[in-house]
Amino acid sequence: MNCYCGNTKTYQQCCEVFHLNNGKTETAEQLMRSRYSAFVLANGDYLMATHHQSTRPIKEKKAIVKWAKSVQWIKLEVLETTKGSENDTEGTVTFNAYFFENGKVDIIHEKSAFVKEDNRWFYLGLSE
Repeated sequence: MNCYCGNTKTYQQCCEVFHLNNGKTETAEQLMRSRYSAFVLANGDYLMATHHQSTRPIKEKKAIVKWAKSVQWIKLEVLETTKGSENDTEGTVTFNAYFFENGKVDIIHEKSAFVKEDNRWFYLGLSE
């Protein structure tokens, strides 16, 4: 079975690697994909660990996990990546995350900002 993030590799060969190494990804897109998989798996610890400390919603962790479990995740579509490579310190990833909730399909459309500190990528939040 393909990874939750949409790659053709298995979860064990793809996002699980990052879930086990505390989010040490090479690129911002890898981190974004692994965070999507963490939403599918309702892995709140990973979502908090990979969210930059300046914007990390610690108090909302339980609510995030509860919501992630309450919806049925369908697929992730990466639309655009700007910077965010191994040699960058910032980047953005624009994506659509499809899920089924309350009897209908819904979409999260987001342009996410990422920052690299101490050789690790972190999710900052919505890009300007």
